[in-house]
Amino acid sequence: MRSNTPKVLHLLAGKPLLQHVVDSARQLNPAAIHVVVGHGGAEVRKVMDDNGLSWVEQTEQLGTGHAVLQALPALGQASTVLVLYGDVPLVSGPVLQALVAAAHDAPALLTASLTDPSGYGRVLRDDNGAFRAVVEHKDASPAELAVTEVNTGILAAPAHLLQRYLPQVGNRNQQREYYLPDVLSLAVAEGLVVHTVSAGNPLEVMGVNDQLQLSRLEREVQRQRAEALMLAGVRLADPARLDVRGSLRCGRDVFIDVNCVFIGDVVLGDGVRVGPNCVVADSQVGAGSEVRAMSHLQKAKVGERCSVGPYARLRAGTELAAEARVGNFVETKKARIGVGSKVNHLSYIGDCEMGDGANIGAGTITCNYDGVNKHITRIGNGAFVGSNATLVAPLEIGPEGFVAAGSTITREVPAAELAVARGKQRNISGWKRPAKATKD
Repeated sequence: MRSNTPKVLHLLAGKPLLQHVVDSARQLNPAAIHVVVGHGGAEVRKVMDDNGLSWVEQTEQLGTGHAVLQALPALGQASTVLVLYGDVPLVSGPVLQALVAAAHDAPALLTASLTDPSGYGRVLRDDNGAFRAVVEHKDASPAELAVTEVNTGILAAPAHLLQRYLPQVGNRNQQREYYLPDVLSLAVAEGLVVHTVSAGNPLEVMGVNDQLQLSRLEREVQRQRAEALMLAGVRLADPARLDVRGSLRCGRDVFIDVNCVFIGDVVLGDGVRVGPNCVVADSQVGAGSEVRAMSHLQKAKVGERCSVGPYARLRAGTELAAEARVGNFVETKKARIGVGSKVNHLSYIGDCEMGDGANIGAGTITCNYDGVNKHITRIGNGAFVGSNATLVAPLEIGPEGFVAAGSTITREVPAAELAVARGKQRNISGWKRPAKATKD
């Protein structure tokens, strides 16, 4: 990967490759999930440790068979073992379920037919089509290299068979490694029938070894998600220009314009419109609301029939009640904006509780931070704050209170009163505009 990040921690559709594999495994309701880690293992554990996983250390990287051997002491004698790979993220739950079911009395191998099998081990069969062995690409003869059915590396087997066969696996190959598929040949030699399950979609078993392969899988995941959204009734301006990096749930008649990114858990209500180039993360947008171009929502709740943007940023803790408006170049943080209230232009509203029907003029800011602590500004129902006002928290503006444009407000504004806090204007007659000095 040419990266300092362990390969299995590289992100696919917003989550690590290994997380995709763990999530697929969880669909089978396993008794336990054991993760074998080697180089970079400490970083992998730090990222993944809240998944309830069992960790196994492989101090020397001596091949796939050696890796599974390290986990054997933790496996129950009567269990069925499913071996997955942290860099093969798209294998589906139903395919894995079929593979586990096939391994009730003997090992079972997941295979795939590829138009270009380069680099993969080939599946060898006898004249009757029964599985015979797997030969690695580097060890294969020209005739074996012509085979297009490949070993994906993913297999299932009764634990007691792995405990018998793995210690017998040797490393007499070009890589001097202990290959897991060699247990299949040992099973055949004992007269067992090794079952195979074929992956219908080769992309399910595609591994990631470089950034190019990762990008191909990213596009495949996003294509699948875009198609699922459209089949559910969502209108996408261009399904090729959508990124869903988490969960996106949509109501009826939702429209999403180009180049939008959805991160984490996002819910869009009926009739929501999202303009181009928006980022929506862990947020909810109520029915009939519009998020206009270039806006960024993070952990925000937008009520029904609201308008956000263009070029708005709603930070964590922002809540918009029905029909509220947050306009262009406005940033909010921990702000509750009441029904029908407006913050239309060039403002910062942070740590603020705003009532219904209030209006904030252009260029207004809440000064919520004193260098140590954050303080709250409360703005009552129907209040009006003129343009270019500075509201120094802690502060309360009562219902129908009015702040004159250009004021710096530091004390309470009682209900229905006008606050003016600006220097008195002076006009100086006879004033002469400065002129540039003449050169000698």
